[in-house]
Amino acid sequence: MQPQALINDPFGLTMVFVVSPALIYFLSGHPKSKWLFKVIPVLAFLYFVPTTLSTFGVIPTQSDVYKVIKDFTIPPTLFLLTLTVDVKAVLKLGPKALIMFFSGTLGVFLGAPLALLIFKDYLPPEVWKGMSALAGSWIGGTGNFVAVANAVHAPESILGMMVIVDVLIGAFWAGFLLILAGKYESIDKAMGADNSMIEDLKQKIINFQKETGRISTAKDFLFILGLAFFAGWVSVELGKIMPTFGGLMSKGVWMVLFTTSAGIILSFTKLRRLDGVGASSIGAFLIYILIGVIGAGANFKEIVHYPFLLALGAVWMSVHVICMIVMMKILKAPLFFMAVGSQANIGGTASAPIVASAFHPSLASVGVLMALCGTFSGTYVALLLSYILRWMSGGG
Repeated sequence: MQPQALINDPFGLTMVFVVSPALIYFLSGHPKSKWLFKVIPVLAFLYFVPTTLSTFGVIPTQSDVYKVIKDFTIPPTLFLLTLTVDVKAVLKLGPKALIMFFSGTLGVFLGAPLALLIFKDYLPPEVWKGMSALAGSWIGGTGNFVAVANAVHAPESILGMMVIVDVLIGAFWAGFLLILAGKYESIDKAMGADNSMIEDLKQKIINFQKETGRISTAKDFLFILGLAFFAGWVSVELGKIMPTFGGLMSKGVWMVLFTTSAGIILSFTKLRRLDGVGASSIGAFLIYILIGVIGAGANFKEIVHYPFLLALGAVWMSVHVICMIVMMKILKAPLFFMAVGSQANIGGTASAPIVASAFHPSLASVGVLMALCGTFSGTYVALLLSYILRWMSGGG
């Protein structure tokens, strides 16, 4: 049982997730400390500061407040990120983005059997069921995790262990990607990668923000928040009444589909001009809170309790990373495609925009769109993988 944390009440925890990014951004601009943020990007601090706080018992690693914050922030955030996207410009990024994403999917698919082969004698017989569910998460997201877990009848005890692998291994990799993002220009130059398309997209979005920019008012903020939360609420309610198709399409998947679809459709209207009065900034603020909540769930001390399980996760993730790097070199793809493609697999719609934002806040919407590929493919690929893992485990 986890010891009582220093801060447990809902107001205190919410305070931590709002004050932490405010303090970090203040320090990033302070003359005496801004040098540190040239080495480690701001978003990496936003992620690991809550992790450090949970590791040392300042805040808990699990809380009902975290679920509430996610439920409240994810739908409006996804809507705002897709509302401000230039869909035509994103499509011009070409096939490299999709190839990099599916290379990550292939890495997850190939890494699971190898990791199970190495560690199956040290783990429970039914670990394949948990791995199948984790594969759904590492290709799509939480909705896919639940769908696959139900399909293979994974025990709660196994799923609990897999959540730890998901959080810890995923957290380390996401944090490393955030650090790499701060050095993308030198990495792309060393790799001989052409990132001109991404720079063009970024500049186009920045120019649009300047063209439509004006001094924001309380009325603007109320309208943006009202529109985002209304779209999010409608999407959640529609998701509740939609069929699950045997668990393949969960309520969460439907919510993501409806929210992002609404944002993309409205991005072709005058509502996209809301970016000029702070729509993307409000979306970024919600992302910063979400980063903190996700980071708080990773307690470094948990590593010692599940050494072989975490070793399995590390080998599995390594295969994914190797596939991404090899394809990155073959295509001479920019780091942005590798990092966002990887996180679109491993983290899904909640964290792919976060990694994309590390390159520039205007690129967060690209992370959302890439993650949607995993949302739709994750369950099917993971179920196919489950047959292989079950066979390797002797049909347990």
